[in-house]
Amino acid sequence: MVSPFEVLEVDEDADDEAVERAYRERVKRAHPDQGGSIEEFQLVRRAYRELSERDDDGDGGDGTDPADVDLTEGDDAREPKSTRVEFLDYEAVVDYGWSLDDDELFRKAGHADLGPDAHGRLLVHPDESLLEAAERSGFAWPFSCRGGACANCAVYLAEGELSQPTDHIMPDDLAERGFRLSCNGYPLTDELSVVFNVKQRPELDDLILPPGPFTRR
Repeated sequence: MVSPFEVLEVDEDADDEAVERAYRERVKRAHPDQGGSIEEFQLVRRAYRELSERDDDGDGGDGTDPADVDLTEGDDAREPKSTRVEFLDYEAVVDYGWSLDDDELFRKAGHADLGPDAHGRLLVHPDESLLEAAERSGFAWPFSCRGGACANCAVYLAEGELSQPTDHIMPDDLAERGFRLSCNGYPLTDELSVVFNVKQRPELDDLILPPGPFTRR
């Protein structure tokens, strides 16, 4: 039996802050680009979800004490869920004079006459990064190094959470403001809302690689 507390390496009486801190540390170590595996990554993600439901309901989402939950059993253990992503092109944000921190941004996008490449939805499978899922879905999002060493593939995270490995170029202050790298970002939540193509933002200027043979847009 493997409980959520064992996976996150916290005591059963850990408070929300301790669980959050442990989760962020564990998910970095489990990140596929840091030597972890997709299976371990998804296990950490499910452990956090179980404890989050405990906080919402006072126990597990189905009334079960989280300490009694075995993460190696059940449908969730066998088939990790895909993540639903709503995306928006930053060029549309600029064209319409919108703001990234507008709580109504995606509602406004839904009422605008935007093409399917500028605003839409896609699924990220458990073994995919956000960029890989966009490419599999037929979208041409910007990228360059594909290894976390530039911000050409950067996105703005409006809702949900996207992991990043320990070694990447995104400064902490920009990460705190919601910027992430799509090339090695794996969803940590069941739903995401992201603005892609934000590499033209002035705060990312020093992190962008110039056009080259492996650079898109």
